[in-house]
Amino acid sequence: MSDPLGDRARLGPLLRQVAEAAERYLAAIDSEPVHSGRVEGAAAALQEPLPEVGLGSAAMLEKLITDGADAATRSAGPRFFHFVTGGSTPAALAADWFASALDQNAFSWVSSPLGSRLEKVTVGWLKDLFELPPDWGGVLTTGATTANFVGLASARRWWGLEHGMDIDSDGFAGLPPIPVLTSGYLHGSAVKALAMAGIGRASARRLVADSVGRLDMDAFRSALDELKGAPAIVIANAGEVNAGDFDPIEEMVEVAHRRNAWVHVDGAFGLFARVSTLARHLAVGVEGADSVIADGHKWLNVPYDCGFAFVRDPALMTGAFSITGPYLPLGTDERPSFGDFGPEASRRARALAVWATLHAYGREGYREMVDRHISLARRVAMQVTAAPDFELLAPAPLNVVCFRYRPPGYPEDGLDDLNRRLGAVILEDGRVFFGTTFYQDVVAFRPAIANWRSTESDVDLIVSVARELGESLAASR
Repeated sequence: MSDPLGDRARLGPLLRQVAEAAERYLAAIDSEPVHSGRVEGAAAALQEPLPEVGLGSAAMLEKLITDGADAATRSAGPRFFHFVTGGSTPAALAADWFASALDQNAFSWVSSPLGSRLEKVTVGWLKDLFELPPDWGGVLTTGATTANFVGLASARRWWGLEHGMDIDSDGFAGLPPIPVLTSGYLHGSAVKALAMAGIGRASARRLVADSVGRLDMDAFRSALDELKGAPAIVIANAGEVNAGDFDPIEEMVEVAHRRNAWVHVDGAFGLFARVSTLARHLAVGVEGADSVIADGHKWLNVPYDCGFAFVRDPALMTGAFSITGPYLPLGTDERPSFGDFGPEASRRARALAVWATLHAYGREGYREMVDRHISLARRVAMQVTAAPDFELLAPAPLNVVCFRYRPPGYPEDGLDDLNRRLGAVILEDGRVFFGTTFYQDVVAFRPAIANWRSTESDVDLIVSVARELGESLAASR
């Protein structure tokens, strides 16, 4: 096969072949192991030298479908509890396929009226869903890291203007370091965003009250008082990754705003507590912050990649991210160019999937799903608490359960190694999928429930599979 122009007639059959393969894959995803056992071998089979003459789309697709399905973890399935990973709702997946076919660049209204219009609508819907003020600015991003970058770059711009400087035009020259205050719950994506914004990875001052990382509120007040009204950035964390805990956001906002500090809320998955009837109290005060972010491919259950950033003052977003050129159209309030609100100039029309899933299931559908997942996490926590061979390391206020395997009589100094080996075996076994973390100085597990498919029968495997594999490891010692 040479020039793809000659492949035009194959497009219809190729799409139908992919649809059939995807339907087979998803039909089995509820029951198949997360790990096929052929992941590495199948992936390696796709690693070949660049062909001088292509084999053609039909041969390519057959190989990709065969080896690709085996090489993929079933991360779209109901028992993938590693990280905080949602799946793709039927509505979101169908719309995302259509978005690929349309292949829109949602940079500007001119390049894609459809993508831009739907992004404007979905940003409004998301603010409504999360109960954020309707006049805030917003943009869809690739995920939480890029969303954090948008929020913190907007905060950086505000901080510079407070010093009488336009950092985005003139840089940092002559300015002092930017004070950044947070708790021990600060996530690596926010740290990475601080680096990308030029604020610096080491700029974040973690004010912790205990080994868990909870905020020391007295130290927080004192640190802000020491600045004597000089502007600062505060990062509040909604949903700590090991146990789902929250910073005291409402109190942080109140204290910070009295002392001239910007409050950025990293709510990658925790922002969805505001949708819940069971956990909404955890995220009270978010509406008072200056910037807020969340992930779409977590609890919204849209395909990778998707995130959201919201900023109280939209002008700070465009001040940081606008792009100009003689051939580039200018956005307006009525017809915004979303490429001016975030770092990407080439932008997938990810609004189609977000619009589709919100349109299909509405506020009530998402409230039911989030509450179901929180109830499932509480179910697992109760199972762990009732078990003589497991230890619950923290309450489960949201959708993450932090625990470790602790068989009676097992030497204390060997528990970390046992749990580390058990984590590796669980991932290899594949019936459920969750790895280890480090929490309060011990090796632990932190399965997170965020997939729309997950039910009681799926989460009940967490303790039973861990016990079965753990007993084998403990006996072999």
